[in-house]
Amino acid sequence: MPTAELIAIGTELLLGEIVDTNTKYLARQLRDNGVNLYRSTTVGDNIQRITSLMKEALTRADIVITTGGLGPTVDDPTREAAALACNTKNEFHPELWEQIKQRFLKRAMNISENNRKQAMIPAGAVVIENPVGTAPAFIMPHNGKALICLPGVPREMEYLMQASIIPWLKDHYALSGIIKARVLHIAAVSESKIDEMISDLEEMTNPTVGLLAHPGIVDIRITAKADSEEAANEMINSLESIIRQRLGTDIYGVDDETLPQIIQKLSAKGLHPIKVILGG
Repeated sequence: MPTAELIAIGTELLLGEIVDTNTKYLARQLRDNGVNLYRSTTVGDNIQRITSLMKEALTRADIVITTGGLGPTVDDPTREAAALACNTKNEFHPELWEQIKQRFLKRAMNISENNRKQAMIPAGAVVIENPVGTAPAFIMPHNGKALICLPGVPREMEYLMQASIIPWLKDHYALSGIIKARVLHIAAVSESKIDEMISDLEEMTNPTVGLLAHPGIVDIRITAKADSEEAANEMINSLESIIRQRLGTDIYGVDDETLPQIIQKLSAKGLHPIKVILGG
């Protein structure tokens, strides 16, 4: 399986002004398509730091995906950083500039000369047109690796990931494996107690088991890598069965199920939620 790193670009992310939902989305997309995500990093709008981070990531991972910094302003340095990281220069694409102008025209918006910057793409890059925004994305092949730069607007990034990036990755990396995960939710049992009960399972390498504590709740995440979704699910099912034998009714839900939802379902059946969840 190929390896990947994510770089979220934007000083607003470092200042906590907005929540980075892009990394979560990309992590799940990579997981579901058989790409091992090894690291994710957030960096501000500083061209030197971005360039350095891109260079480092390209030494470790097969695929480096960045989000943000593709706008028309001075503090949108991703194109320049990508060109520096890959030892090339940006080139002006007249056809992209025409597309950008047409999108502004359709939206009855005034276009500024600095929007020309969005038609600048590193030489040698594969241009990814952006029909849902003004910032084109691009894929920069470099020494057998791929630097993929996407816009930071979630709607645009998600569209381009589905329409262009995943198909490109499948073509170039022969993605055949898959990574699946399932989360079991436990209430009223401490993380340390659960760790005692399943510590031997936490030493497994595939599938793997991990714990994550929340206030009053602990999650057990089971992750499997396999050649097919069916094989991955079989691995997860087998391990989940062992965990359920040990924890029993302490497990109240799976994946997106929440405790309030479970309580509502039990109440609708005329059952006493607290007694059922606590085994009373």
